[in-house]
Amino acid sequence: MAAAGMPAAAMAYETDQFSNRDEPIADSTELLNARVNETLQKIVAGQGEDPDEMAVVDAIYHEIGGHHWVDKLERWAMQSEQVEKLDTPRYDSVFSGLPWYALRVTTFFGVGDTIRLNDQLIGSDKIGHFLSQGRKYYRRYRKSHSESAAAEHSAYTERAIFGRITTGSYSNADLVANYEGHRFYRSLFEDDIVSDKPAILRWEDGGWAIQRNFDWADHVNEYWDEALNINHFDALLYKHMHERLVSLCPQYWENPGLYTISDEAPLQEKYAHLGMQDMSELRLDSLCPAQEALTAGKSSPGVPASP
Repeated sequence: MAAAGMPAAAMAYETDQFSNRDEPIADSTELLNARVNETLQKIVAGQGEDPDEMAVVDAIYHEIGGHHWVDKLERWAMQSEQVEKLDTPRYDSVFSGLPWYALRVTTFFGVGDTIRLNDQLIGSDKIGHFLSQGRKYYRRYRKSHSESAAAEHSAYTERAIFGRITTGSYSNADLVANYEGHRFYRSLFEDDIVSDKPAILRWEDGGWAIQRNFDWADHVNEYWDEALNINHFDALLYKHMHERLVSLCPQYWENPGLYTISDEAPLQEKYAHLGMQDMSELRLDSLCPAQEALTAGKSSPGVPASP
């Protein structure tokens, strides 16, 4: 396979934002902002006299993205002691103990790291989706001039390569990270891609100039978190994940706010075209109250149990 010979942690196909969710790890936004902005400064300093936007995009990809399984910035975040991670051992996660035939490759590769970015818990793999898949999304957009058309291909990729076939999961959060990567590349050159902000770069006096800094906070939100934007699980995996998530209800009741999106409507509207599959039934703020009602119905005299 393409990733043969790489460390197992770098080949992880899933991440886990459920386990140890209440662990107070530091936010790494400032650290990762610095890495991206240093890259932009380096690229601008080395650009020639041709205002080739795609050359800038490709330079960013070559510098902090990557041609291999794990992007350079993602690998740095995984390996850096400066970037705090949730304490989730590879084989002691929300997926642990589930049948190998349902988990498929996740059984062998374990789970990847979870970090905090813009005060959201996200899988480190989302950095690669943002930079590499976001670049592919942006290239398709430049050809089609349609975000919806580019989104269709992104959804196909998640089904075929990164999702259902290999893991049984279809990651809605991956689709969001892909799209936000596309928005980042557009925001290099276009005003108001990030609301009320100018483009990051402008062309003046025969060269690119930086007119504002990049900020992960312009792109990362609750829908990057797979405990809030739940994966779609195929028929083999769904029943096992349902049972496992029900088992987490005691920790949900200890702190329901950790599993709740306070204002979800704007996110639903923003990402409506991405091909996400609604799995809110498995989010703990829906699942656990439903299970409590079901249990109460079964135990109450004269009240018929739910079908």
